[in-house]
Amino acid sequence: MNFFKRLFKIGEAEANSAIDKMEDPIKMTEQGIRDMKTDLTKSTEALAQVKALAIRSKNTTEEFVTKAEDYEQKAMLILKKAQNGTMESIEADRLAKEALIKKEEAVQQANRGKEETDKFDKSVSQLEKNIQEIKQNISRWENELKTLKARVKVSAATKNVNKQMAAIDGSSTVSMLERMKDKVSQDEAVAEAYGDIANASKSIDDELDKAANVTESNAEDDLAQLKKKLGIEKS
Repeated sequence: MNFFKRLFKIGEAEANSAIDKMEDPIKMTEQGIRDMKTDLTKSTEALAQVKALAIRSKNTTEEFVTKAEDYEQKAMLILKKAQNGTMESIEADRLAKEALIKKEEAVQQANRGKEETDKFDKSVSQLEKNIQEIKQNISRWENELKTLKARVKVSAATKNVNKQMAAIDGSSTVSMLERMKDKVSQDEAVAEAYGDIANASKSIDDELDKAANVTESNAEDDLAQLKKKLGIEKS
């Protein structure tokens, strides 16, 4: 049982390797579209040629139909001449017979021409059907190619993003962020401590100056010295 599993795995690996070695699907699709456009050109040329044959066959058939009618009219005129005495009956019969033979030949030619025309019309119909199918396939493949190109772009972009995401160590990133938070918190605490120290020092100086009244004391001393200098006695 394990042997068959290993054999299946080997086959699966070879199949995946073969798929990886396949040609670029976009290039294959583009080549397929080019091939179909070549077929379309050939089919269009063949359609034009068969249509030309069909038109020519139809015109030839109509010509033979007209000839058959003309020979019949000639035979009738000849018989009328024999009837009214302007032509001998034996000669009229001979010529009328020849005209009818020509008419029959023309009818046969017209029938053969009609058969050929019908065949050409069938070929035209089949070629037109093939051309329409090729056009539809080209349109469908071109739309699929657009979709395929878009999917390839999205797949490539997604692959790159996933590779970048896979290269990022989530745990190390979280640790780095935590260390950064700790450092910021520490810096903020130190800044706050320095602020408290500065405020504390300022408050003590204010209290000392107020208690000692240094400014007022200095002013009293200066005033006494100035009065002494001017000879002004204290009142």
